[in-house]
Amino acid sequence: MSKVIFVTGAGRGLGTDIARQALAGGHQVVATGRRPEEVEKTLGGPQDNLLVTKLDVTSLEDAQAAAHAAVDRFGRIDVLINNAGNFFAGYFEEITPAQMRQQIETNLFGPMNVTRAVLPIMRGQRAGHVITLSSSAGLIGQEFCVAYAASKFGVEGWMESLRYDVAPYNIRTTVVEPGFFRTELLVDASTTWPEPSIDDYAERTSATIAAWKSMSGQQPGDPAKLAQALLTIADQDQPPLRFVAGADAIEGVEAKAKELLAQAQASRELGGNLGYGAA
Repeated sequence: MSKVIFVTGAGRGLGTDIARQALAGGHQVVATGRRPEEVEKTLGGPQDNLLVTKLDVTSLEDAQAAAHAAVDRFGRIDVLINNAGNFFAGYFEEITPAQMRQQIETNLFGPMNVTRAVLPIMRGQRAGHVITLSSSAGLIGQEFCVAYAASKFGVEGWMESLRYDVAPYNIRTTVVEPGFFRTELLVDASTTWPEPSIDDYAERTSATIAAWKSMSGQQPGDPAKLAQALLTIADQDQPPLRFVAGADAIEGVEAKAKELLAQAQASRELGGNLGYGAA
C-alpha cells in the first residue's frame, strides 16, 4: 500500500537510498535536507510523488515548516524516518564542550525536533510510524566514539520510552541499530576529526584517525539493502521496537546482552540487598 514517507538527511548516503527505493516502490516521499536543491538533483529532479523541502534538524521551526508542507502536498504523514546525523570522533578530553553539545544537538535533539513536529499530525490520523536511526554505538560503547555514543545512547532511551507515550494513538516506534554500513558517515562532510591537542593522546589519535579513514567505503554493510529492510519494516502492521541491522551489529549486541546479564548476576549479592529491612 502506498504511504507518505518523510525522510531526513535525504541528500546523500542512506537517506538517498531510502528516498529512491520508496519512490520506486510507489510511495509518496518527503525528502528533506539542509540544501534542498542538492537533494532534488540527487533524486533525479522533480517528480509527482516527491516533495523536497529544506530541513536543518537542529531547527524546530524548519521541522514544523517541513511537516506542514508535507501535509499541504500529500494530506498526511504515515512514516517518519529520522536518518540525518553526523559524527564527532575523538577521545573525550580532545572533544570540546561545544562539539559535544553540537553532536547531541544534531543526533538527539535533531530527531526529537522532527518527531515533535510530526506527532500532532500522526495523532490526528490515529496512525503513524516513527523510525529513528540509532547505531550499534547506541548500545555498545566504543573507543574514539564517546560523543557519538552519548548521542545515540540518548536516542535509545528516548525512543524506548516514546513508544509508551504514543501507542494509545496507534503510532508505532522502531529504533534501528546498524553496524558498519557504507552510508558516508565517515566522509569528511559527516565526520569532524579531532585535532591532536594532548600529548598523552596524540599517538593514539593519529593512528585511530588513519584507521577510521581507511575504513570509509570498505564497511561490510550495503546501505541499499538496509534501505529496503527499513521500507519492509515501515510496511508491517506490527513493526519491531528494535531492529539490529548487520551481522556485525547482531554479534555485538548479543555479546553486550550476555555481558549485562553477567554484570547483573554479579551485582546480586551486594546490589540486591539495599532496600529497607533487607538483611
